[in-house]
Amino acid sequence: MTLILLFYEFFKVGLFSVGGGLATLPFLYDISDKTGWFTHGDITNLIAVSESTPGPIGVNAATYVGYLTAGLPGAVIATIGLITPSIIVILLVSQVLERFRTNRLVEDLFYGLRPASTGLIAAAGFLVMRSVFLTGSRHFLAMFQWGQILFAIVLFIAIEKFDKHPAVYIAISAVAGIIFHLSR
Repeated sequence: MTLILLFYEFFKVGLFSVGGGLATLPFLYDISDKTGWFTHGDITNLIAVSESTPGPIGVNAATYVGYLTAGLPGAVIATIGLITPSIIVILLVSQVLERFRTNRLVEDLFYGLRPASTGLIAAAGFLVMRSVFLTGSRHFLAMFQWGQILFAIVLFIAIEKFDKHPAVYIAISAVAGIIFHLSR
């Protein structure tokens, strides 16, 4: 039954998460709240793993959640669930693309979808920032994880100043995380 639910939940994510991998994050938070298969903290780890491994973040996320939930079969089923709507849509669109390419209704549809995908990605970014930078304390200064915030600022400045491959920053972040974790 869990495998069927995994397929169903990720089929919905694949069908409605317009805008790519980060747009799947609000859906993942919803799945977490509904099913309890994984926590919001797991989503933060999921993002770190998905961003630091090859492949699309949405597919990596589905594979990660599926594996957490039901092992290797869950990883396969969740991934298939996520990509199935895209395959169906691509097959349908390819059949009618030429006929509707200049259709005003189709242009208006995409005009409306662009801000929707931007909003989903921005919401996901804020959810991730909240889970990484806030502690949950009620005291104002204790609310913030100042080390995480400082490291993010330093990394942002380094990315802006030095033109290095993203893998360099991922590696630096991983090493920093190990060092800071071991020093606690």
